[in-house]
Amino acid sequence: MYRQTEDAKYSEAIGADLTRVADRLSDYANTLTSPQEMLALGKERLKSYDSGDGERNALRHQAAQGREEYLVLGAGLISSMARANEYGLKHVEDKKLRDMLEWYDFETYVTNPEMIRAWAAQLANQVYWLKQLGEQDHTAAFIEAFQQTYPDNRDASLSAQQFNNKLYGMTHIILAASEYYRKPVNEAEFQWIYDYFRNNFDEIAARSKPDVIAEIGISFLLAGLDTDPVVTRSQDIIQEAINREANMVPSVSGGTDLAKGEHRNVLAIMLLDWQGAKAVPMAGQDDEVLVDVPDSLVPVSNR
Repeated sequence: MYRQTEDAKYSEAIGADLTRVADRLSDYANTLTSPQEMLALGKERLKSYDSGDGERNALRHQAAQGREEYLVLGAGLISSMARANEYGLKHVEDKKLRDMLEWYDFETYVTNPEMIRAWAAQLANQVYWLKQLGEQDHTAAFIEAFQQTYPDNRDASLSAQQFNNKLYGMTHIILAASEYYRKPVNEAEFQWIYDYFRNNFDEIAARSKPDVIAEIGISFLLAGLDTDPVVTRSQDIIQEAINREANMVPSVSGGTDLAKGEHRNVLAIMLLDWQGAKAVPMAGQDDEVLVDVPDSLVPVSNR
Protein backbone atom coordinates (compact mmCIF):
# COMPACT_ATOMS: atom_id res chain seq x y z
CA MET A 1 0.00 0.00 0.00
CA TYR A 2 2.88 2.39 0.63
CA ARG A 3 4.20 1.70 -2.87
CA GLN A 4 0.82 2.76 -4.21
CA THR A 5 0.05 5.73 -1.96
CA GLU A 6 3.41 6.84 -0.48
CA ASP A 7 1.38 7.65 2.63
CA ALA A 8 3.59 7.82 5.74
CA LYS A 9 0.81 6.24 7.83
CA TYR A 10 2.18 2.88 6.65
CA SER A 11 5.62 3.54 8.17
CA GLU A 12 4.83 1.59 11.35
CA ALA A 13 3.84 -1.47 9.33
CA ILE A 14 7.01 -1.14 7.24
CA GLY A 15 9.07 -0.97 10.44
CA ALA A 16 7.41 -4.14 11.72
CA ASP A 17 8.12 -5.86 8.41
CA LEU A 18 11.78 -4.85 8.56
CA THR A 19 12.06 -6.22 12.08
CA ARG A 20 10.48 -9.51 11.01
CA VAL A 21 12.86 -9.84 8.05
CA ALA A 22 15.91 -8.93 10.12
CA ASP A 23 15.02 -11.38 12.88
CA ARG A 24 14.45 -14.22 10.47
CA LEU A 25 17.71 -13.63 8.60
CA SER A 26 19.63 -13.32 11.86
CA ASP A 27 18.12 -16.57 13.07
CA TYR A 28 19.22 -18.37 9.89
CA ALA A 29 22.70 -16.84 9.99
CA ASN A 30 23.17 -17.81 13.64
CA THR A 31 21.66 -21.30 13.66
CA LEU A 32 22.11 -22.91 10.23
CA THR A 33 25.67 -24.05 9.67
CA SER A 34 25.12 -27.04 7.39
CA PRO A 35 22.65 -28.57 4.91
CA GLN A 36 21.85 -31.15 7.58
CA GLU A 37 20.59 -28.43 9.93
CA MET A 38 18.46 -26.89 7.21
CA LEU A 39 17.03 -30.31 6.42
CA ALA A 40 16.18 -30.90 10.07
CA LEU A 41 14.36 -27.56 10.27
CA GLY A 42 12.52 -28.37 7.05
CA LYS A 43 11.35 -31.69 8.50
CA GLU A 44 9.91 -29.80 11.45
CA ARG A 45 8.05 -27.47 9.11
CA LEU A 46 6.73 -30.40 7.09
CA LYS A 47 4.72 -31.46 10.14
CA SER A 48 2.40 -28.49 9.57
CA TYR A 49 1.07 -30.29 6.50
CA ASP A 50 0.50 -33.61 8.29
CA SER A 51 -2.97 -32.82 9.61
CA GLY A 52 -4.03 -30.41 6.91
CA ASP A 53 -7.03 -31.28 4.81
CA GLY A 54 -7.55 -30.53 1.16
CA GLU A 55 -5.90 -31.10 -2.16
CA ARG A 56 -3.31 -28.34 -1.83
CA ASN A 57 -1.93 -29.56 1.50
CA ALA A 58 -1.80 -33.13 0.24
CA LEU A 59 0.16 -32.05 -2.85
CA ARG A 60 2.58 -30.01 -0.77
CA HIS A 61 3.11 -32.75 1.76
CA GLN A 62 3.91 -35.22 -1.00
CA ALA A 63 6.13 -32.84 -2.97
CA ALA A 64 8.21 -31.96 0.09
CA GLN A 65 9.03 -35.57 0.84
CA GLY A 66 12.78 -35.90 0.33
CA ARG A 67 13.02 -32.15 -0.28
CA GLU A 68 12.19 -30.90 3.20
CA GLU A 69 15.00 -28.31 3.09
CA TYR A 70 12.96 -26.45 0.46
CA LEU A 71 10.48 -25.42 3.15
CA VAL A 72 13.27 -23.34 4.71
CA LEU A 73 15.22 -22.42 1.60
CA GLY A 74 12.32 -21.12 -0.49
CA ALA A 75 9.72 -19.51 1.72
CA GLY A 76 12.23 -18.66 4.44
CA LEU A 77 15.74 -17.75 3.33
CA ILE A 78 15.20 -16.61 -0.27
CA SER A 79 12.01 -14.69 0.45
CA SER A 80 13.53 -12.83 3.40
CA MET A 81 16.71 -11.92 1.51
CA ALA A 82 14.60 -10.64 -1.39
CA ARG A 83 12.34 -8.60 0.89
CA ALA A 84 15.36 -6.89 2.45
CA ASN A 85 16.68 -6.28 -1.06
CA GLU A 86 13.42 -4.56 -2.05
CA TYR A 87 14.19 -1.99 0.64
CA GLY A 88 17.73 -1.55 -0.66
CA LEU A 89 19.07 -3.49 2.32
CA LYS A 90 20.92 -6.71 3.07
CA HIS A 91 21.81 -8.60 6.23
CA VAL A 92 25.22 -8.00 7.80
CA GLU A 93 25.83 -11.74 7.33
CA ASP A 94 24.83 -11.58 3.66
CA LYS A 95 27.89 -13.57 2.56
CA LYS A 96 27.05 -16.40 4.94
CA LEU A 97 23.42 -16.42 3.77
CA ARG A 98 24.47 -16.50 0.11
CA ASP A 99 26.80 -19.38 0.87
CA MET A 100 23.74 -21.28 2.10
CA LEU A 101 22.07 -20.77 -1.27
CA GLU A 102 25.08 -22.47 -2.86
CA TRP A 103 24.36 -25.66 -0.93
CA TYR A 104 21.58 -26.44 -3.41
CA ASP A 105 20.87 -26.54 -7.13
CA PHE A 106 17.59 -24.66 -7.06
CA GLU A 107 16.79 -25.70 -10.62
CA THR A 108 16.00 -29.21 -9.37
CA TYR A 109 13.05 -27.78 -7.43
CA VAL A 110 11.68 -25.40 -10.06
CA THR A 111 11.71 -27.89 -12.94
CA ASN A 112 10.01 -30.70 -11.04
CA PRO A 113 6.32 -31.14 -12.07
CA GLU A 114 5.34 -32.36 -8.60
CA MET A 115 6.81 -29.22 -7.05
CA ILE A 116 5.10 -27.00 -9.63
CA ARG A 117 1.71 -28.59 -8.97
CA ALA A 118 2.26 -27.92 -5.26
CA TRP A 119 3.88 -24.46 -5.32
CA ALA A 120 3.58 -22.80 -8.74
CA ALA A 121 3.25 -19.24 -7.44
CA GLN A 122 5.92 -19.66 -4.79
CA LEU A 123 8.44 -21.10 -7.26
CA ALA A 124 7.71 -18.23 -9.65
CA ASN A 125 8.46 -15.79 -6.86
CA GLN A 126 11.64 -17.57 -5.87
CA VAL A 127 13.25 -17.80 -9.31
CA TYR A 128 12.72 -14.09 -9.85
CA TRP A 129 13.91 -13.29 -6.33
CA LEU A 130 17.13 -15.21 -6.95
CA LYS A 131 17.60 -13.27 -10.18
CA GLN A 132 16.90 -10.02 -8.31
CA LEU A 133 19.53 -10.97 -5.75
CA GLY A 134 22.11 -11.50 -8.49
CA GLU A 135 22.16 -15.25 -8.00
CA GLN A 136 21.71 -17.85 -10.73
CA ASP A 137 18.85 -17.16 -13.14
CA HIS A 138 16.40 -20.08 -13.29
CA THR A 139 13.48 -18.13 -14.76
CA ALA A 140 13.63 -19.64 -18.25
CA ALA A 141 13.98 -23.20 -16.92
CA PHE A 142 11.01 -22.69 -14.59
CA ILE A 143 8.79 -21.23 -17.31
CA GLU A 144 9.57 -24.12 -19.68
CA ALA A 145 8.81 -26.68 -16.96
CA PHE A 146 5.65 -24.80 -15.97
CA GLN A 147 4.34 -24.82 -19.55
CA GLN A 148 5.03 -28.55 -19.82
CA THR A 149 3.28 -29.22 -16.50
CA TYR A 150 0.22 -27.14 -17.42
CA PRO A 151 -0.35 -27.32 -21.21
CA ASP A 152 -3.33 -25.20 -22.17
CA ASN A 153 -5.11 -28.05 -23.94
CA ARG A 154 -5.48 -29.88 -20.63
CA ASP A 155 -7.22 -27.10 -18.69
CA ALA A 156 -10.53 -28.95 -18.75
CA SER A 157 -9.01 -31.91 -16.92
CA LEU A 158 -7.63 -29.78 -14.07
CA SER A 159 -9.38 -29.66 -10.72
CA ALA A 160 -10.49 -26.24 -9.50
CA GLN A 161 -7.50 -26.19 -7.17
CA GLN A 162 -5.03 -27.07 -9.91
CA PHE A 163 -6.57 -24.63 -12.39
CA ASN A 164 -6.14 -21.84 -9.86
CA ASN A 165 -2.60 -23.03 -9.06
CA LYS A 166 -1.81 -22.63 -12.77
CA LEU A 167 -3.30 -19.13 -12.83
CA TYR A 168 -1.45 -18.11 -9.67
CA GLY A 169 1.79 -19.36 -11.20
CA MET A 170 1.24 -17.21 -14.28
CA THR A 171 0.30 -14.04 -12.39
CA HIS A 172 3.20 -14.45 -10.00
CA ILE A 173 5.67 -14.68 -12.86
CA ILE A 174 4.62 -11.15 -13.80
CA LEU A 175 4.25 -9.82 -10.25
CA ALA A 176 7.66 -11.16 -9.25
CA ALA A 177 9.25 -9.82 -12.44
CA SER A 178 7.95 -6.39 -11.39
CA GLU A 179 9.65 -6.90 -8.00
CA TYR A 180 6.16 -6.66 -6.53
CA TYR A 181 4.94 -3.42 -8.03
CA ARG A 182 8.34 -1.68 -7.99
CA LYS A 183 8.77 -1.47 -11.77
CA PRO A 184 6.68 -1.94 -14.93
CA VAL A 185 6.92 -5.06 -17.08
CA ASN A 186 7.07 -5.47 -20.85
CA GLU A 187 4.08 -7.30 -22.32
CA ALA A 188 6.17 -8.82 -25.11
CA GLU A 189 8.41 -10.56 -22.57
CA PHE A 190 5.39 -12.44 -21.23
CA GLN A 191 3.24 -12.52 -24.36
CA TRP A 192 2.19 -16.13 -23.80
CA ILE A 193 0.68 -15.20 -20.44
CA TYR A 194 -1.18 -12.13 -21.65
CA ASP A 195 -2.51 -14.01 -24.68
CA TYR A 196 -3.69 -16.85 -22.45
CA PHE A 197 -5.52 -14.49 -20.10
CA ARG A 198 -7.23 -12.71 -23.01
CA ASN A 199 -8.19 -15.92 -24.79
CA ASN A 200 -9.45 -17.74 -21.71
CA PHE A 201 -10.92 -14.99 -19.57
CA ASP A 202 -14.48 -16.36 -19.70
CA GLU A 203 -13.32 -19.68 -18.26
CA ILE A 204 -11.07 -17.92 -15.74
CA ALA A 205 -13.96 -15.76 -14.52
CA ALA A 206 -16.14 -18.84 -14.09
CA ARG A 207 -13.58 -21.03 -12.34
CA SER A 208 -11.34 -18.77 -10.26
CA LYS A 209 -11.44 -16.60 -7.14
CA PRO A 210 -11.42 -12.80 -6.67
CA ASP A 211 -7.73 -12.97 -5.67
CA VAL A 212 -6.83 -14.42 -9.05
CA ILE A 213 -9.06 -12.05 -11.00
CA ALA A 214 -7.46 -9.07 -9.24
CA GLU A 215 -3.93 -10.35 -9.86
CA ILE A 216 -4.70 -10.80 -13.56
CA GLY A 217 -6.00 -7.25 -13.83
CA ILE A 218 -2.96 -5.89 -12.00
CA SER A 219 -0.68 -7.89 -14.32
CA PHE A 220 -2.14 -5.92 -17.23
CA LEU A 221 -1.78 -2.62 -15.36
CA LEU A 222 1.89 -3.37 -14.69
CA ALA A 223 2.38 -3.64 -18.46
CA GLY A 224 0.66 -0.29 -19.07
CA LEU A 225 -2.41 -1.99 -20.58
CA ASP A 226 -4.88 0.14 -18.64
CA THR A 227 -7.50 0.16 -21.42
CA ASP A 228 -7.37 -3.55 -22.19
CA PRO A 229 -10.80 -5.22 -21.88
CA VAL A 230 -9.33 -7.69 -19.38
CA VAL A 231 -8.70 -4.82 -16.96
CA THR A 232 -12.26 -3.52 -17.32
CA ARG A 233 -13.76 -6.97 -16.90
CA SER A 234 -11.56 -7.70 -13.88
CA GLN A 235 -12.57 -4.42 -12.26
CA ASP A 236 -16.25 -5.12 -12.91
CA ILE A 237 -15.98 -8.57 -11.31
CA ILE A 238 -14.24 -7.19 -8.23
CA GLN A 239 -16.75 -4.32 -7.91
CA GLU A 240 -19.57 -6.81 -8.04
CA ALA A 241 -17.88 -9.01 -5.42
CA ILE A 242 -17.69 -6.22 -2.81
CA ASN A 243 -19.91 -6.68 0.22
CA ARG A 244 -21.12 -3.09 0.65
CA GLU A 245 -22.14 -3.57 4.28
CA ALA A 246 -18.74 -4.98 5.25
CA ASN A 247 -16.99 -2.64 2.78
CA MET A 248 -14.69 -5.41 1.56
CA VAL A 249 -14.42 -8.34 -0.81
CA PRO A 250 -15.45 -11.39 1.24
CA SER A 251 -13.97 -14.87 0.95
CA VAL A 252 -15.54 -17.38 -1.43
CA SER A 253 -17.54 -18.68 1.54
CA GLY A 254 -18.73 -15.16 2.42
CA GLY A 255 -16.35 -14.56 5.31
CA THR A 256 -15.62 -10.92 6.16
CA ASP A 257 -12.71 -11.33 8.60
CA LEU A 258 -10.43 -8.49 7.49
CA ALA A 259 -7.27 -10.12 8.87
CA LYS A 260 -7.92 -13.26 6.82
CA GLY A 261 -8.92 -11.22 3.78
CA GLU A 262 -6.10 -8.67 3.82
CA HIS A 263 -4.32 -10.02 0.72
CA ARG A 264 -7.54 -10.25 -1.29
CA ASN A 265 -8.63 -6.73 -0.41
CA VAL A 266 -5.26 -5.04 -0.92
CA LEU A 267 -5.29 -6.55 -4.42
CA ALA A 268 -8.81 -5.22 -4.94
CA ILE A 269 -7.78 -1.72 -3.88
CA MET A 270 -4.78 -1.79 -6.22
CA LEU A 271 -6.86 -3.01 -9.16
CA LEU A 272 -9.62 -0.43 -8.66
CA ASP A 273 -7.33 2.53 -7.85
CA TRP A 274 -4.04 1.77 -9.58
CA GLN A 275 -1.34 4.38 -8.90
CA GLY A 276 1.47 2.86 -10.95
CA ALA A 277 4.65 0.92 -10.12
CA LYS A 278 6.99 2.75 -7.72
CA ALA A 279 10.39 1.74 -6.37
CA VAL A 280 9.67 2.86 -2.80
CA PRO A 281 10.47 2.72 0.05
CA MET A 282 14.19 2.54 -0.52
CA ALA A 283 17.06 3.04 1.89
CA GLY A 284 18.68 6.41 1.33
CA GLN A 285 15.62 7.82 -0.43
CA ASP A 286 12.75 7.61 2.06
CA ASP A 287 14.15 8.73 5.38
CA GLU A 288 10.64 9.62 6.56
CA VAL A 289 9.61 5.96 6.31
CA LEU A 290 12.77 3.91 6.82
CA VAL A 291 13.69 5.52 10.11
CA ASP A 292 14.11 2.53 12.42
CA VAL A 293 16.11 0.06 10.34
CA PRO A 294 17.37 -2.83 12.51
CA ASP A 295 21.12 -2.80 13.10
CA SER A 296 21.48 -6.16 11.36
CA LEU A 297 20.35 -4.67 8.02
CA VAL A 298 22.72 -2.45 6.03
CA PRO A 299 22.36 -0.66 2.68
CA VAL A 300 23.04 -2.49 -0.59
CA SER A 301 25.43 -0.36 -2.59
CA ASN A 302 24.09 -1.26 -6.05
CA ARG A 303 20.36 -0.79 -5.51
